[in-house]
Parts: sequence; structure tokens; C-alpha cells
Amino acid sequence: MEATPNMGRAFSLPQNLVHSDDFKPDFVWGVATSAYQIEGAAYEGGRGQSIWDVFCHNYPDAIVNGDNGNNGTNSYYKYKEDVQMMKTMGVNAYRFSISWTRIFPGGRPTNGVNKEGVDYYNNLINELILSGITPYITLFHWDTPETLEEEYMGFLSEKIIYDFTTYAGFCFWEFGDRVKNWITINEPHSYATGGYANGTFAPGRGINGVGDPGTEPYIVAKNLLLSHASAVSLYRQRFQKRQGGKIGITLNAVFYEPLNPEKQEDKDAALRAIDFIFGWFMEPLFSGKYPNTMIKSVTGGRLPEFTTEQAKLIKGSYDFLGLNYYTSYYATTAKASQVPSYTTDSNVHQQAEALDGKPIGPQGGSDWLYSYPLGLYKMLQCIKHTYGDPLILITENGWPDKSSDDITIGVACTDTQRIEYHQTHLQKLRDAVRDGVRVEGYFVWSLMDNFEWTSGYSIRFGLIYVDYNDGKYTSLEPLMEEAVNWGQNDGCVHDVEESITKIEQQILFQMTTPMKIEVGRDKLRQWWLLGAGHRSDEINPTLNENKDNNFKNPDFKLSS
Repeated sequence: MEATPNMGRAFSLPQNLVHSDDFKPDFVWGVATSAYQIEGAAYEGGRGQSIWDVFCHNYPDAIVNGDNGNNGTNSYYKYKEDVQMMKTMGVNAYRFSISWTRIFPGGRPTNGVNKEGVDYYNNLINELILSGITPYITLFHWDTPETLEEEYMGFLSEKIIYDFTTYAGFCFWEFGDRVKNWITINEPHSYATGGYANGTFAPGRGINGVGDPGTEPYIVAKNLLLSHASAVSLYRQRFQKRQGGKIGITLNAVFYEPLNPEKQEDKDAALRAIDFIFGWFMEPLFSGKYPNTMIKSVTGGRLPEFTTEQAKLIKGSYDFLGLNYYTSYYATTAKASQVPSYTTDSNVHQQAEALDGKPIGPQGGSDWLYSYPLGLYKMLQCIKHTYGDPLILITENGWPDKSSDDITIGVACTDTQRIEYHQTHLQKLRDAVRDGVRVEGYFVWSLMDNFEWTSGYSIRFGLIYVDYNDGKYTSLEPLMEEAVNWGQNDGCVHDVEESITKIEQQILFQMTTPMKIEVGRDKLRQWWLLGAGHRSDEINPTLNENKDNNFKNPDFKLSS
């Protein structure tokens, strides 16, 4: 992990620190991951290929260092250790995604149900619940089954709606007796634009003459919305009353400030920019139609309309809204383009620098992320006052460091910038809640460093540092490595108690999130004496120890 560029306003120790007592007692404090990014075992346990497997294999130059998610962080075999780390950290919720092809290797149950994959998720869910951690499941985090991509081009076809609903229904039926919080789709905007406009995500369309960036992103977006709404309808009709759960969708948002706040043209550009990312999906969910800015800007009949029945199905199809927020930009009007494309339809030019040349905030290890906590507050206020004051979960918020193999774990875990990022964003979240925004939880991205899509393993979002050289983890979240550091630096057993006191003080000072982390002095003493910051590899990779537990006959059928 190299020193992160710190352009613009410098980071400093946060004032007015946030504590969990600043929120309601039932506020949800969680961490988040996704299947392809952490599970590994890509060709093990009966899992079928997804479009990301194929994309990484066919286009290795599209990923930094030619990385892929074949191994992830090996969570498929280490899920029990992951849960124990979360338990020790004090989080009370875990948001993770199910790999569609680990359940249905061929995309649908008629092509086979993978019992080993079902067992894996049952075991993970049970382990979480036994540890007092509430599971939040995302059904789709971009890993479309390759079988369906080859058969009918995945989300470019309306056929995906039925297959996704079938898959979702199986998950509701199999896991819903214990899972009470469901997210249908993660960031449909990112999937539609990255995969079909920019070509940077699987399946890599929209560039080099493959696909049409002027039409395909909009087709995919519509089918994503309909897939979501169909799954929600099924859940509400057949499962919700009996299981007592909630269901929603996660949308990503970037807040835009007008480059020149005195110019109406720039104010309008900022609004269009927000609509072309967030409003594209939120407006149909709220009202059954697209934002007026998009209807006006996407010309030539390229914005597919909803039928009356489709609009009715989509409108109101959420019990809560998941919001992923990371960054903000300035917006101004762009030069008009003669080539129809989602990338230019908004007629917006975005930039990180203000008129005076200063960035909107400190830059992280990813070139796209600038810390701007006020953007979270403003985005939450915008949602409250524009879209009927929905119940909101912050399902992702996080800070990236650049990865480096040339530094020690102790240096890597000096996490001042990450702490600053989360503290300042939590301050603005606290302000928004006090001002009436209905936010019920906050999930840090991510539990651990992982495969970050086109960035591969070159950046680190994790609270837990992963040593990719030998596949081991450090013992626990950055504050836990402090125990290792003091143990190695001091090295004198008679100074244990003094060191433990320092560690406790450090924990209070360095809390990345205001979770109630209960770490006894005995445990700190153990870490200090061991001085070993690596997670054990002594785990039996054999799954299905209780393979018959909680497994039901997968004779699931969905009426058409």
C-alpha cells in the first residue's frame, strides 16, 4: 500500500467523533462483500461459470495485472473464520451476495441445482446467526450465468426476467426462514453502463464495435428493473407474510455540485448528472416512469418505455432503499455529441476540480474516488424530499488504498485516512438522521481487501488487510494489528500490561466505525504474546460437515 495521493484539502484527525450512541439502539452496523470478489473456488464445489469468469479469462488486459476472482480471498473455505472476525469486531450485520451459478450452475433449476452450493450458503447463514450477526443477502452482484449469456444474451433479453425470478424464488424458499433482509440487485447503473456502454465490466460491450452504447445500456436497465420488480412481487405474494422479511434494491449515487453555483446552466447539469445515475432507477421505482431529464435527453426512441402493467409492477417495489455512496464531483454542461451513447446523452462534463483548481476532496487509491462527506448528506436529503422519504440503508461506503507488497503489515494497517473517511461520512450521516432522513443502517465496504473488478487486487477497501502473497489474513481489523505491532516492537513480557493499556487506548482512538467492539484484556494479551498477525490456514477445506442440515428437497417450481 503506497502513500495515497492527498491532493486538495488534507486529512486531519476528525473532531466531534461519532459514537454508536448517536444513533438509535437498533441501528444496524455492518460490513459488506460480494461473492465473486471474495469466495474464490471458482471452479470448485459445483459452481458454474459467470460472465465475470469469462470476461477475466478472455480479456485479461482489462484487469490490472491480469487479475481475476478465481481465488478471491478464499472465503468459500474460510467462512467460519470470516464470521469469527466479524463477531470479534462487534458488527451486528453482514451483507453478502449469493453466486447465482453456485446455486444454479446452468442458470436455472432445470439445468440442475447444486446441493453443495446450497449447503455452503446454509452453513454461512447458520454460522452468522449463531454468532449474533444478521445476514443481509444480495441476490445479484453482477455475476450473470454464462449459460444464459450465451443462450439469449443475458440482460439484453426479457427472458432473463423469468430466470432471475426463478432463482430469487428458490433463494427465498431455501434461505428465507432465517434471512429477513433481501436486496435484489446491486448497482444496476454500474452493471448497465460498465458492461454495455464503457465495456469495462463484463460482458465487455459498448466499445471496439461490440454492442451499441446508445441503446443497450437502456435495454439492460429496463430488464434489470423488471427483474427486480418481478422478484419483489413474488416475495410479497408468496413469502413475505409467512417469513416476515423485507426486500429492497441497492442503487449507487454520485452527488454533483454545480461547477459554478451562480450559473443555472451548471445547476441543471448537476441535476441531470444525478438523474442519469441515480434517478434512472429511483424515479421508475417511485413513480413508474423515467426522470424528465432523461426523457428529454435520450432522443431517437432509444429509451425503452414501460407498459402500463410494467410501470405498475415497478412502482413501489421496495420496502427499503439500499444506497451505495463513495464520492462526488462538479458538473457543467458538456459539448454536444453527434454520436448517440449513454456516455454523452446527459450532456454533462464532470470533474473533480473546482473553478479554483482545488479537488472536491482528498483522493483515494482509486482515481475516481474523492472524499466529500457533504455529498452524502445532500444526497440523503435529495432522496428524502424527492422520493417520498423512503427507509434507507447505506449498503456501501468505503475508502481505497493502493496496494503494495513492499511494506510491512504494521505500516499497511496505520489506517488514518480510512478512519478519517468513515468518521467524517458518519458525522454527515448522523446530521442527516437528526434532520429527519430515515436511515436504519450503515455497511462498510469492505469487510476485507478483495478482487476490486477492473482494479483487480491493486487497491484495498478492506477493514481487514489481506496478505495476497501467501493467501493469509491479518488477525483482525486495523486496530487488532496494533496488538501485533506492540508485541513485536516491545518484545518484553514484563511490559505486557503497559502494552495492553496502550492497545485499549488505541482501540478507542482508531475505531473506524462506531461499532461496540468488545475485546477482553485476555484476548489482547494473547495477541500481544503471539505477535502473529496472520490468520490460520489450519482449516479443513472439506465442506458439508452438516450437509444434511437445513437442506430441503429442491423441487421448486415457479408458475409462469
